[in-house]
Amino acid sequence: MIEEYKFGLIIVEGKKYTHDVEVRWILPEKNSLREQECEVLKWWRKEGHIFDLEDIQRALDQKPDLIVFGTGAYGAAKVSERAKKEIENRDIQLIIDKTEEAVKTFNIILRESKKEIGKQKKVVGLFHLAC
Repeated sequence: MIEEYKFGLIIVEGKKYTHDVEVRWILPEKNSLREQECEVLKWWRKEGHIFDLEDIQRALDQKPDLIVFGTGAYGAAKVSERAKKEIENRDIQLIIDKTEEAVKTFNIILRESKKEIGKQKKVVGLFHLAC
C-alpha cells in the first residue's frame, strides 16, 4: 500500500521515492502460497508531462485489470489519446486523477480487492510526483 504522497515524495511500504513511480500490485500465480506483493519501479517518460503509449508499455505488458494515473500535484500531466485508446482496446479499466486523489483511489481499490478472495484485481499505478 502507499502510505503517503506529498509533492515530490511517495512512500510505498515504508520506502521513500523522490522520482515518478510505477507501482504494481502483483497477484500470486494460481495455486501459489505466495501472497500479493507490491513492486515499485522508476517511471520515466519521453516527454515529462505527456503519458504516451511507449511510456506505459511496461505497465500494459503486465496485463492489468486497472491502471491508475496520478497526473501530479496540480494535474499538469496528461494521458495522450493514443494511450487512452490502447488501454480501452485492451479492456483495461482506467482512472486518471491528480496524484493525491489517485493514490487514495489506488489504496481503496487494493483494500477492497484484498477482501475478494479469488477475485483480486491486478492493479498498476503510474504516479507523477511533481507538478
